[in-house]
Amino acid sequence: MYLPGMEPPEPTRDTDRLHSFRHRLLSFFREESRDLPWRQASDPYRIWVSEIMLQQTRVETAVPYYREWVRRFPDLEALADAEEEEVLELWAGLGYYARARNLHSAARVVRDRFGGCLPRDPDTLRELPGVGEYTAGAVASIAFGVAVPAVDGNVRRVLARIHDVENPTPAQLRTWAGELVDPDSPGEFNQALMELGSTVCRPWDPHCSRCPVEGHCLAAKRGTARERPAAKRAPRVRRMDVGVAIPVRPGDGGTQGARVLIRRRPREGLLGGTWEFPGAEASGPESAREAAVLAAAEEGWSDVEVGPALPTVRHRFSHRAAEYRPFLFIAQRTSEPRGEDEDTSSVEAGTADRAWVAVDELGRVALPAAQRKIAELVRGRFAADSRTSGDYG
Repeated sequence: MYLPGMEPPEPTRDTDRLHSFRHRLLSFFREESRDLPWRQASDPYRIWVSEIMLQQTRVETAVPYYREWVRRFPDLEALADAEEEEVLELWAGLGYYARARNLHSAARVVRDRFGGCLPRDPDTLRELPGVGEYTAGAVASIAFGVAVPAVDGNVRRVLARIHDVENPTPAQLRTWAGELVDPDSPGEFNQALMELGSTVCRPWDPHCSRCPVEGHCLAAKRGTARERPAAKRAPRVRRMDVGVAIPVRPGDGGTQGARVLIRRRPREGLLGGTWEFPGAEASGPESAREAAVLAAAEEGWSDVEVGPALPTVRHRFSHRAAEYRPFLFIAQRTSEPRGEDEDTSSVEAGTADRAWVAVDELGRVALPAAQRKIAELVRGRFAADSRTSGDYG
C-alpha cells in the first residue's frame, strides 16, 4: 500500500510509513479525542444507537438525545418491546424520523432472529433496517473489533485530502480506508479518522499545522486542502408557506382544560408517523389564512370564524424553507370533527390518526421541530389568556 506524501518508496519503507500513519493517528485520538458518552460504552446496542443518531446530526445535538434514549431504552430488548409512538416521542426534534422507525424495527428483527444479540458480521448487519455500509462498518469495528473500514463524510474529506483527489469515488474511498485501517485496533482507528475530520481536517478551515498526519497528506503539501474534496452543489431550496389550523375545544373553565386537534402524518414520507396540527400549503403569505380555513374544514370545522393568528414559525428542511402561519379556530362545530373520542392515551398507544390533546400535554406527543414550536406558541397563548380574562380573542 502506498501512502502519498512522497515519491513511492521501496516496500519496506512503505510499511514503515503505514505504521507511522497509524501510530500518529491513534496517539492523537487517545490524547485529544472528545469525551462523548457513547465512547464509554462497550455494549454493541449502545454503539449502534449512537451511530444511527449521528447520521446527519451534529454531535452536540445528539448527546442529550443519546443520554435520554439509553435511560429510557437501556438495552435492545427494552427498545424492541416499546411502542412506536414512544420511540417517536423520544426522537422528536432530532429529525429524519425514518431513523427512529428503522431502529425500532431493527431491534425487533434482532430480538426475533438473532436472540437479542446484534450480529458482528458487517454483511449481516446490513440486512437490518436502516443499516448501510458505513453503519455496518462502524458497528462491526467499534463494537466487535472487526477490521473493516467505516467511511462517513468526515473520513471522505480526510482521504480526499491525503490523496489530493477532487472527487473520489466510493470504490476508491473503500479501498483507501480498507488499506489504512489498523487490524489491531480497527474500531479506535476508524473513530480516530472521524475525529480528525470533525475537529482538525474541517471542511472550510482545515488546521493542517495541528494535524498528526500532515506529513502524509498530498493536499497539505500542495496547498490544495481547502479545495479537496470539491464542494457539492447546494440543492435548490423551495420556499413554501403553510396555513396551520389549530381547532380548539374549550374546557369547562374556558382556557383551563382546553384541548386542540392534532393528526398523524402518513407513516411513509417526510416526518412519517409523527403528529402535526392540520395545515395546507398556501400560494403565498397572503393566502395562508384561506389555506388554514381549508385545513380546518377537512377536519369538520367549516363555516367558523377564524380566531387570532399566532406568530409565524420558520423551519428549514434539507430542500425546503417553510413558513408556518398558525391560526386558532374556536367556535361551535357545524359538523362533528374526526377524533372526537380520541385523547392523549390513544396517541401514546399509537391507535389513533387524529386526537384531541390537552394543551398542557402537547409536550408528551411526538411533534417534529416546527410543530413543537407551534405547540409552544399555543401553550404560551393559553397561559397568557388564563392569566387575564380567559378570552381567546
